[in-house]
Amino acid sequence: MLKIVTLPNPKLRERSTEIDRDFLLSPEIQTLIIEMSPKMYTSDGIGLAAPQVGYNIRLCIIGKEALKLDKKNKLPVEFDLILVNPTWQKTSRKTNIDEEGCLSVPGIIGKVKRQSDIEVEAWNEKGEKIKFAAHNYFARVIQHEVDHLDGILFIDKAKDIQEIK
Repeated sequence: MLKIVTLPNPKLRERSTEIDRDFLLSPEIQTLIIEMSPKMYTSDGIGLAAPQVGYNIRLCIIGKEALKLDKKNKLPVEFDLILVNPTWQKTSRKTNIDEEGCLSVPGIIGKVKRQSDIEVEAWNEKGEKIKFAAHNYFARVIQHEVDHLDGILFIDKAKDIQEIK
């Protein structure tokens, strides 16, 4: 059973390691991918990065609800999106500021400035290369999860940080 790693665990501040296809396709990592989605949902998350469950590898899951909110996106929205070794680049100067929280920083929210339009490159869970555009909230979730893979937490970028009950 996966457990959410929370601050002050120093593992959350480490840059995660890229993984190769053989390791990605190993039973251990395929099982991890299968177990991450339910953990994300039972924890009320919209995304989950492997470091948040104790694996410092460049793997994250983006909930299908985030995909559904991006009306410009052409990706199938029936399933969660698995991103392995993801990178992103901004595709416009447009940014937005919105409230974020994090499963690994419980009880805290803050306003974070993010790019509104990005292009993402990664592998999927089968080790196939994928490339797509993401906008607004969908782009925000991806940037938040990729930050986790770089050892960055939303509180490092947030303004107006508040405690919530």
